[in-house]
Amino acid sequence: MIVFANFAVMKNRRHITAVLTGTLVLVGLSFADLFCGGPADAQVLGLLRAPRMATALLAGAALALAGTQMQSIFRNPLADPHIMGISAGASLGAAIATMSSASAGVFPIVIWASAGALASALAILLASRKFHSASTLLIFGIMLGFIVNALVAVLQFNTDAESLKIFYSWSAGSFTTTTWTDILIIGGALTAGTAIACIGCKGLDIVLFGDEFAQMAGAKVSEIRLSALLSCCIMTGAVTAFCGPLGFVGITAPHIARWMFGTSSHRVIIPASLMTGGIIGLTSDVLSQVSPAPLPAASTMALTGIPIILYILIRKPSFGQ
Repeated sequence: MIVFANFAVMKNRRHITAVLTGTLVLVGLSFADLFCGGPADAQVLGLLRAPRMATALLAGAALALAGTQMQSIFRNPLADPHIMGISAGASLGAAIATMSSASAGVFPIVIWASAGALASALAILLASRKFHSASTLLIFGIMLGFIVNALVAVLQFNTDAESLKIFYSWSAGSFTTTTWTDILIIGGALTAGTAIACIGCKGLDIVLFGDEFAQMAGAKVSEIRLSALLSCCIMTGAVTAFCGPLGFVGITAPHIARWMFGTSSHRVIIPASLMTGGIIGLTSDVLSQVSPAPLPAASTMALTGIPIILYILIRKPSFGQ
């Protein structure tokens, strides 16, 4: 993959150690995810465990890269697709699909969730052309999420118990319902989003210094922000549609990547975030499988990500200021 070619430029010992450590952890978790839960034959591995493992890996990587770009363009360490309302848009689409018909299957939910994520994404993209301030656009995204969640609550209040059960099952998050065709779609979205991020990595570096500096340097801030949001929307829409609304990995993984590699250069942080996001996704799935009762993916993501955020808050009281 073109993104991992960026690792070739890492010359210092810290980067090399981080790559080797991350790779070993990623491989170890992949095997753990495949074989946890006891012995299994080739059919179980190929049809159940391997798709689940691949979904957790790709979903974590996609959301991590989306979070990396959002934190950069908004210059806010807590920005991610979940907070910005894109996941909320997908939830609204899924709510419409499930609550309009109790017999709604997986395919209608995916279609409507994708449409909802796209609608929220388009709203943010249009707002980015109107609001040139990163802080204002961040507030717009948060308010959009609140509005969409309010609409979801209205739908929940006016539907039947069976439809609510279907919606809650989707909203809890899962890596177990995807097929290899679904995984190809998620992988395609990740590839497209990563390519856009890599092309715009220099612009992402520049906007870290603020809009005024970026404009003085000749950068087109609105185009940089538009490109990054497009990348985020493609990846988040696909993951949320198939796996449900998953939070915290988009916030946590970029900070782990920056800590491991000691840099904010996107030429390094883009592949590093993909790696740390994949690790968080696999860790969450392993936790779900080894627990006495299977846990939803959204819960294990939270259990994995929140302690890390709290640790950062304790170690760095100025975090988020």
